[in-house]
Amino acid sequence: MTAQEPFVIVGGGLAGAKAAETLRAEGFDGSVVVVAGEEELPYERPPLSKGYLLGTADRESPRVQPPDWYEEQDVDLRTGVRVTRLDPVAHRLTLDTGEEFGYAKLLLATGSSARRLLVPGGELDGVRYLRTLPDADRLLADFTGGGRRVVIVGAGWIGLEVAAAARHHGNDVTIVEPQPTPLHAVLGPEMGRVFARLHREHGVELFTDTIVREFRGADGRVESVATDQHAGLAADVVVVGIGATPNIELAAAAGLEVDNGVVTDDGLRTSAPDVFAAGDVASSFHPLYGRYVRVEHWANALHGGPAAARSMLGQEISYDRVPYFFTDQYDLGMEYSGLGGPGDTVVTRGNADDGAFIAFWMRDGRVAAAMNVNVWDVTEPIQELIRTRRKVPVASLTDADTPLARLAA
Repeated sequence: MTAQEPFVIVGGGLAGAKAAETLRAEGFDGSVVVVAGEEELPYERPPLSKGYLLGTADRESPRVQPPDWYEEQDVDLRTGVRVTRLDPVAHRLTLDTGEEFGYAKLLLATGSSARRLLVPGGELDGVRYLRTLPDADRLLADFTGGGRRVVIVGAGWIGLEVAAAARHHGNDVTIVEPQPTPLHAVLGPEMGRVFARLHREHGVELFTDTIVREFRGADGRVESVATDQHAGLAADVVVVGIGATPNIELAAAAGLEVDNGVVTDDGLRTSAPDVFAAGDVASSFHPLYGRYVRVEHWANALHGGPAAARSMLGQEISYDRVPYFFTDQYDLGMEYSGLGGPGDTVVTRGNADDGAFIAFWMRDGRVAAAMNVNVWDVTEPIQELIRTRRKVPVASLTDADTPLARLAA
């Protein structure tokens, strides 16, 4: 390794692109190489199930930077190229083009992949997943014009947002979910019922406690979905949204510590010298929680990439942001902060049936997480309540006349 060898970013998503941006913003004038497995310029993923899939935003809207940014900033962006081997001892990479070169510092921002549903018929045409921009292209083509029968497997965030987009285009939508409510593992039964009601009110047929057994079709094209409750739900298009798995293969093969992601400390440093990880793939020690946390949402990539870049530059970093994500479905907009759990008590400010409220997940008298639905400009005090771990009277939390900023002060 020489001082002239590059800082390399493996992954062309939001975390990787923001890391490259931050390296330049922080004054790093050495060589920066971004190895992006997809043919696309780096892009954000939320628009794929929101604005772009709804048809309200164009295909360029997910881009992290304009196309000429990489040349202007002297960032060597290599799209459609994958790293096949990492040698952390020799500080060297091998690409699928056969090229091999060294690095001074390396960031793994390899993201995650859609979890596949392994049932008969999974290879049929019309069975879709949503993870990439080309995936969204296909779904937009499927949905545009309406009149199609869309079955969605999984009532998580992706499944529900895709359902809302399919209904927006005028399609018939059925959701099949094995848990008792949508978002059951994330929000619990009470808040899960809020989303169940929302989709049913918008014409979605929702089957919970239901397991998909098989996709059936003819001439290579899907026609129905068999479950443990149904002989066959008619389907022109099936969308599987059952979660994601971190892309740890490169790190694992290189001998890095992996455990539900690439393990890092709070400075986003991996177990290998000069190798860092950020975004979906990183399972990082979180000082606020005192444990390792892997967060798959947009905000983690947005902020984790820059934090990793600063750590690569030798700055003292402790990445301890409160987890955050958001969703838009029909006329519902929601922001969620923190990490709630199954043993938490849920209390609300406002009536969940009225469409605008805040839910708090309470643990030992403290706010562990909160979800604001169609209530805005409250994320900052909510996150401060979570961060300070201050005990808060439930009566104050549920009283709409008590400003959250006062409780967080």
